[in-house]
Amino acid sequence: MMLALESLKIGIISCSDRASQGVYEDKGLPALKAWLGKAIKNPVMFEARLIPDEQAVISQTLIELVDAGCSLVLTTGGTGPSIRDVTVEATLAVAHKEMPGFGEQMRQISLKFVPTAILSRQTAVIRDKALIINLPGQPKAIAETLDGGIFAAVPYCVDLIGGPYIETHEDVCKAFRPKSAIRLAS
Repeated sequence: MMLALESLKIGIISCSDRASQGVYEDKGLPALKAWLGKAIKNPVMFEARLIPDEQAVISQTLIELVDAGCSLVLTTGGTGPSIRDVTVEATLAVAHKEMPGFGEQMRQISLKFVPTAILSRQTAVIRDKALIINLPGQPKAIAETLDGGIFAAVPYCVDLIGGPYIETHEDVCKAFRPKSAIRLAS
């Protein structure tokens, strides 16, 4: 018996003062859509937001996307040490559980490309039935991080918190699940 693919609602947020003001074109949201679009088999509806680096705005946007039914929310930008980098603080402020392994792994992956990866404060949290992950701000770094193994753990994490069953295109990203958690392929 074949199971139908569940629809998936994903929130994607680019946190950038200058891009949100139109000073330059945002490249984070297109990079997230492109990578997720080629990795995920499920029908996906994206809820995209381009917002300034304001902690209260970021926290409120995260809450709104989770409340709107996004089971996965990815942010890009605002994870460095500069004064305006507040995405991590905004994310932790709305968290019900922290998932520090994601941040640890993202830094390990990025260290293969740039020594300044140790300056990154990327993290992941759970709010209600949603996984929220803070990714780097550059499109190349977004792809390197997701390609580097981070996304392989996302589908099973979403399963465990009560979200939809996410299936991936294995040539892009092979999702890892224990044998007991694998459903029939569709």
